[in-house]
Amino acid sequence: MKIILFGYMGSGKSSVGKNLADKLSLKFLDLDAEIESVEGKNIASIFSDKGEIYFRKKENEILKKLVAENGSFVMATGGGTPCYGNTLEYIKDQKDIKSVYLKNSIKQLTERLFAERAQRPLISHLESKSILEDFIRKHLFERAFYYNQADSIVDVENLSIPEIVQHVNEKLF
Repeated sequence: MKIILFGYMGSGKSSVGKNLADKLSLKFLDLDAEIESVEGKNIASIFSDKGEIYFRKKENEILKKLVAENGSFVMATGGGTPCYGNTLEYIKDQKDIKSVYLKNSIKQLTERLFAERAQRPLISHLESKSILEDFIRKHLFERAFYYNQADSIVDVENLSIPEIVQHVNEKLF
């Protein structure tokens, strides 16, 4: 089985993914880390040096390569991964992939992301919680169409990582 986690930045995809992979004795893949490894630079540098279109094409290419080259795994994607190109369609067409949307409230995402915005190039310039909240609200509105097509949706509001892993596990099996 291949499990791919969707969700907005700060929703816990990487933390949940690592824990879920451990629980299921599967390999864990972080799509952003794989892209950074292939490109030899961090995501922020790829965006600034080559632009978002280049990044999204590379993201799609590397995701497909990882799916083809790996057996069972749990993968954390970037927040925008299912929203560009044919990525979502590709994921949905694979018989051995189960996708899971880790759904968070705008309020909780704002609280989490405001504290760590300096490490996130997409939001590092946003100076107040209210501006960040508006930014997240707009993005979630745009991305909900894609996120909601996941095979399973897990509401992660106010849950610990082990609780989220348990809910994801229950949805999958």
